[in-house]
Amino acid sequence: MLTELLRSFFLIFAAEMGDKTQIIAMTFATQYKVREVLLGVLLGVFLNHGMAIILGRYLSKLIPLDLVQIIAGALFVIFGILALRSEEDEENHFDKKSFGPIITVALAFFVGELGDKTQLTAMTLAAEGNYTIFILFGTTLGMIATSGLGIFVGSKIGEKIPDILIKVISSLVFLTFGTLKLFQMLPQRYLTYTNIIIYFIVISIIVFVLVRKLLCLRRIGQKSVMKEVAATLYIQTQELKEAVDNICLGEKICGSCIGGKCIIGLTKNILDEARRKENYYLDGEIDFYKLKNKNFNIDKAIDALCLIIEDYNKYGIEPDEKFVVNEARKGVELIIFDKYIPFNKDVHDYLENIENENKDIGYIIKKRVFSH
Repeated sequence: MLTELLRSFFLIFAAEMGDKTQIIAMTFATQYKVREVLLGVLLGVFLNHGMAIILGRYLSKLIPLDLVQIIAGALFVIFGILALRSEEDEENHFDKKSFGPIITVALAFFVGELGDKTQLTAMTLAAEGNYTIFILFGTTLGMIATSGLGIFVGSKIGEKIPDILIKVISSLVFLTFGTLKLFQMLPQRYLTYTNIIIYFIVISIIVFVLVRKLLCLRRIGQKSVMKEVAATLYIQTQELKEAVDNICLGEKICGSCIGGKCIIGLTKNILDEARRKENYYLDGEIDFYKLKNKNFNIDKAIDALCLIIEDYNKYGIEPDEKFVVNEARKGVELIIFDKYIPFNKDVHDYLENIENENKDIGYIIKKRVFSH
């Protein structure tokens, strides 16, 4: 029982190292989450090998294995073309719920293993062995192990490669294996020079058109994203500037304005300059301790700090401390608490730190932030 499980595991593991399915797993891992790819591999392989073991005796009588290989090759070519579709095309053709990553991976592995040596190995082991369920577990685990290695490598590579290059590599992997399978399994009479040339011309034109569309959409998308980010930053700093202006005591109370030598004066200046130059990052961090901390209204400073925290929740946290909003936060902290509050880029932890410093103010800010 255990012997058959281990035997089937090691046979499949050895057979699949460096095989197309491991490379395909690596490719999928550059596009989807590791968990989704592993679940897809598990589902596709389990169904494929389960079918091989259960129907192994009758499959070859019902469908010639050569035909199965040809169908698998054609489907791989189709997968290669579909890999180059833009997200816009995918949304137009498929409901997001109808064709998720797990099903996509499962289908690719199910088709990829049809008539392959691992499926034939599963059939052979089932014919020889007595414990078919353990053979199925062994072959499936062997595929998971080899695919897992490919997924690990692919997930690391995917973090460093642009999306379009990932799509092109994925497409080439499927097109290459699909084309090789077709050339190996199609009857010789179909493999004439004319047919081969026509095939490569058609595939090349399709790939060229799809890649060109991807590049055009990427350029348009980059411009749109940049405009959206710029607009968001402008609004964010404009709202904060209004809150900071409200803290300012004004010359009637404060006397002659000392501008950049005052916490609020300098904060107003950096926000104004950021919006004017559309550059929201300072050259260096500001030491607010060196600036004049006048008798500012604490309640108005709390309003400004609440706005900053709400913006963190709404727009996300920029980790760079030289980001103008982060610098403004430190100035407001100094007005309220006479010190900086530790900030580790997590809103909940930050609110806890505020509450530890001053329970009453922490309660007020929490109530304000989470009531929106």
